[in-house]
Amino acid sequence: MNKLINRFLQYVKYETTSDESSASIPSTSNQFEFAKILGKELEEIGLANVSVDENGYIIATLPSNIDKNVPTIGFIAHMDTTEDMSGKNVNPKIISNYDGKNIVLNDEKNIIMSVKDFPDLKNYVGKDLITTDGTTLLGADDKAGIAEIITAVEYLIENPHIPHGTIKIGFTPDEEIGRGADCFDVKKFDADFAYTVDGGPVGELEYENFNAATANIFIQGRNVHPGTAKNKMLNSILIATELNSMLPINERPEYTEGYEGFYHIKDFNGSVEKTEISYIIRDHSMEKFQIKKETLTKVIEFLNYKYGDIITLEIIDSYYNMKEKIEPVMYIVDIAKKAMEELNIEPLIKPIRGGTDGSRLSYMGLPCPNLFTGGHNFHGKFEYIPTFSMERSVDTILKIIELVQEM
Repeated sequence: MNKLINRFLQYVKYETTSDESSASIPSTSNQFEFAKILGKELEEIGLANVSVDENGYIIATLPSNIDKNVPTIGFIAHMDTTEDMSGKNVNPKIISNYDGKNIVLNDEKNIIMSVKDFPDLKNYVGKDLITTDGTTLLGADDKAGIAEIITAVEYLIENPHIPHGTIKIGFTPDEEIGRGADCFDVKKFDADFAYTVDGGPVGELEYENFNAATANIFIQGRNVHPGTAKNKMLNSILIATELNSMLPINERPEYTEGYEGFYHIKDFNGSVEKTEISYIIRDHSMEKFQIKKETLTKVIEFLNYKYGDIITLEIIDSYYNMKEKIEPVMYIVDIAKKAMEELNIEPLIKPIRGGTDGSRLSYMGLPCPNLFTGGHNFHGKFEYIPTFSMERSVDTILKIIELVQEM
């Protein structure tokens, strides 16, 4: 337990924010530096065939110690953190024996994580929590997953009497910007199936995710002095807001849940002369996903007819729902479900309202459901993770390995 927590507290100190505007792989040099540190650690604990490639991808092997043939399984996590909030100078706080009350993250700035806003806190009374100091994210997404995977395989190395098949470890860059699988070498990884350890609270087990696309829109306006603007000016800001108002209001993230998809405007930069806006489009249903893209296209066609071909649209598909690739091998979900049940963990099988490296890896020939890390409130200053939940994640990884070697 101490090794697990100390690892995690050490990892979050490394700034590994990815950068969507960068064309390099990885998108930031800090990720590559962190990869080299992790690679060295994997060698030191005794893993074989440790490699950190030129793109910052890490692959390592724990060789089988049994005579029979069993499936080779992998465990995968990502090294980067989101651009949504700073991951620099992370200063984690440990709340020992949590009392169930509001948590003051930063007294000086009056940043408080309230039980009213985050009722899941009530589930952890008496447990130890790791929080932020209110000025950065924490980085449990996904450095908790990295710490849990390494701690689990280290336990097997230190206890060679525990039988297991071949275990593969993979750590990726740039998952948060949708590029985590871009240069993942599935053939070199050489696993029959894998699990990403990139989920939320204890028990999460996911094999469905959004179909995802990014829509980039450029609006060319016409700036004229407002005193003489009648019948001349085209204010691109107003046209952009008109465009946004034509999309279904009830299909915004703040009004959706479960299997409901959305349009999410995530960037808006404009002036009278020109405006650029960016959306992400999400839906679990491929049919509804296509309809959403078609709806946006038709809105822009209408506005171009109205204003005279001043809007350009670029839609880029990011990833697809891995359900299609997992359902033919549902036994790998059943293994994880059984592992949790044997540990008295209630499996929470639900769709991911997002994506993981596993979604794209599943389409690349590596079926890859997602397991919990134990964290809450990812991507912001209210992120936290109970140490108890991290321990449960390690237990689940080890139990999955045990069940596979019994096959």
